[in-house]
This record gives sequence, C-alpha cells and structure tokens, in this order.
Amino acid sequence: MPEIVTMGELLCEIMRPCEGMELYETGDFKGPFPSGAPGIFISTAARLGCSSGIIAGVGDDDFGKNIVDRLKKDGVDCRFILQSKKGSTGVAFVTYFANGDRKFIFHMDNTPAVEPKAPGDNGWMEGTRYFHIMGCSLMASAAFGQEILKTMRMFRQKGTKISFDPNVRPELLRDAKAFDMVQEVFCACNLLMPGVQELKMLTSKERIEDAVAAAFENKNLEILVLKNGSKGSCVYTRKGLELEMGVYPVKQLDATGAGDSFDAAFICGLVQGKSLKEAAQMGAAAGALNAAAFGPMEGNISLGTIEEMIYSNTKQI
Repeated sequence: MPEIVTMGELLCEIMRPCEGMELYETGDFKGPFPSGAPGIFISTAARLGCSSGIIAGVGDDDFGKNIVDRLKKDGVDCRFILQSKKGSTGVAFVTYFANGDRKFIFHMDNTPAVEPKAPGDNGWMEGTRYFHIMGCSLMASAAFGQEILKTMRMFRQKGTKISFDPNVRPELLRDAKAFDMVQEVFCACNLLMPGVQELKMLTSKERIEDAVAAAFENKNLEILVLKNGSKGSCVYTRKGLELEMGVYPVKQLDATGAGDSFDAAFICGLVQGKSLKEAAQMGAAAGALNAAAFGPMEGNISLGTIEEMIYSNTKQI
C-alpha cells in the first residue's frame, strides 16, 4: 500500500499572472492549475519515488479532470478520490505580492472537495509509513476535518507515523472548532513542520526556544522542522537543534506550494532512509524547484533534479 498518504482538499487554482495585481481589479488570470496543498504535497512525494496516495474529492467536471489526470500522471494512487456529480470542483483565486504575501478567495463550500469520508479499514492501511495532515484541510469544513481526524486515529492504530504542517490560512479559519482540531493533530503528530508564527500560535509562546520546548511536551513528537521562508529551516529532535538548513538560490516565479513540496521531499528522505541533513537538503531543493516555476504544482521536481541542485550548491549551503 502507499508509503505516504494524505487526506484533504483538491482544487484548481486561478492565478494572477504577475505580482501586485489585486483580486478586486479587472484583469487577466492564468490557469486552471491543479492545486490544493495536499495535492501539491502528494504529487511531489510521488515524483520523488515514494508510493503515494490521497483521500480527496473533486467534481465530475473538467476542473476535476484537470486535477486527477495530473496526479495520475505523477504516479499518485487516486483510488480514494471521490468524483461526485453533487457539486463542482473547488476553486481558489490567488494573487501574490513582492514581499511574499498572498491573498486568496476560496470557493469550496458545498463542493466535493470537502465530502470524502474516512475509508473503512479493509487492509489497505497496512504498510503506510506516514499519514500527512495540513491545517488548511482541517479548516476547509468542520465535517471534513472530523473525517480527517477519524482517519488519523485509524492510521495511528496501525502504527503509522503522523506528520503535520499546520499551514493555517486566515481565510479558512471560520469555525471555532477548527482550532480544536488543529490542536488534536498537534498533540498526536510524530513529525511537526510549522512556520515560525504557526509554532508560536500552537504553543502560545513568543520566544522560539520556549515554543520548541513546549512542542516537545507532546510525547509523540520526534522531529520538529521549523520553516522560516527565505531564511531556511531548523531541524530539532528531543536532543535539541540538530541542524540549520539554508535555501537554494533560484529565480522565484511563484512561491505557492513551495512549503508543501518541502514537506513531501523531507518525508520522502526519511522513508528512503536518508539522514536528517539529507532529508533537509531534499526539502530545500524541492521547495526551490517549486518556487522557480509558475503554478503551484509545476516545478521540475524529480530525484534527478533534486540531486543536481544539492550537488551544484554543496559549497554554498
């Protein structure tokens, strides 16, 4: 069965073609691009050679076909993607700015993106190494978030490790119960991959050192990868700070999805028996390759391109 599985929203992304164009302004868009943080994540994992699967939903329409065709092409196990006639595929309109900020308008209410149920355990869960959860998926809908939690509990009973990227989107934080779901996954995860502000929010600590210490009060947590955008990342274990990882230089065209690709490559490194340093190098390279291409899932990411980027930048990072 898939070594890496995720569950969450799939959607098409309609993007402004250049920085600084507000969504309220009449003008051009590019797309549709297959997207959704879980989709970007699992596409990257599959392209890096790990058997990968996703539990998700799309409409029985052309946008749904856009997404599913792409994931199948990348080698993702799509048997648990619900293709429903009850509604249309979820859509996100996005614009981005020179300082790295992004702005979204999501159309996911009453779409198949938030309909999938936790699948019954008929043996397909055996052999899965990591079940990856993203905070934005928990926030997409309260009912869908509960299904993700139910699936997480099933995987934990099988001995699967839980990885978690809080990936908090203010645009989706509309239900007071959403943060409770985020906290449940936070307390259950074995691998935590937050941004700096997300870690502070989860732990209610302002100093990084205090926030890291508070995170490891979770007895399940083994590795914390603290992502800090252009400043790179820090990898912690229960022993403390293990390593600091910079970023690989690229001409950035679109940072959307770079963090999701980082997550996938880091986890692939662990699944493939790499050291923490090697896994962090894979994550940094995948994030850079993703950001170097326009579109959330369009980076030229493969084992070959990852290895080439790491090798060519060995002395710089």
